[in-house]
Amino acid sequence: MRKTFSFLLVCFAFLSFFACKQEQKDSSNKENNTILQKIANAYGLNQWQNVDKLRYTFNVDRDSSHFERSWEWSPKTGEIVYTTADTTIKYNRKKVAELPKIDANFINDKYWLLFPFQLVWDTGFEYEVIENQVAPISGKKLTQIWIKYRDETGYTPGDHYKIYIDKDFKIQEWEYFPKGSKEPRLQTTWQDYTQQNGILIAKNHFNQNKNFQLYFTDVKIE
Repeated sequence: MRKTFSFLLVCFAFLSFFACKQEQKDSSNKENNTILQKIANAYGLNQWQNVDKLRYTFNVDRDSSHFERSWEWSPKTGEIVYTTADTTIKYNRKKVAELPKIDANFINDKYWLLFPFQLVWDTGFEYEVIENQVAPISGKKLTQIWIKYRDETGYTPGDHYKIYIDKDFKIQEWEYFPKGSKEPRLQTTWQDYTQQNGILIAKNHFNQNKNFQLYFTDVKIE
């Protein structure tokens, strides 16, 4: 999604915010990031420093169509290998100006995989914490965090996200609002968690009708 590409989009009706406890904060103020830090920690952020290489395949199934692309990322050096059925490209994130389209795809897929960490890594957003909100897919009451990226931030500036976390600070569902639109364009679950080397990954994301699935295969954290 930050980030996302056009054919991933679906529609959803808006949520009301009556009788909510709200707390708006700026991500650049690290003292205010307690809940964001707890989310990142729940996914193993303290183990990230030990990661030398991350491999994964990003897949999307929508109705009868299938799409996939694979990545090999060395976060300490910035080296990336991008692979599709007919293409293999190597580049370094320090030279992203040479391959902006591919790097935008990398950022998109990385956000799906590691969004809990982005809540700590990123600084260009504000957020609100809204308790006891009804999650759009499950109908469960969860804590909602409304992430609002600023208009000058990233490949798709001004995007908003609403994430729904449980008592263990794990994301159960989220919604995507391109350029801060009033209506979400995509909503999915976060499910089928797996852990490697202390890092937690949600391997599957479904929409409400389950005719859209975004998922990860061949995940390897070294």
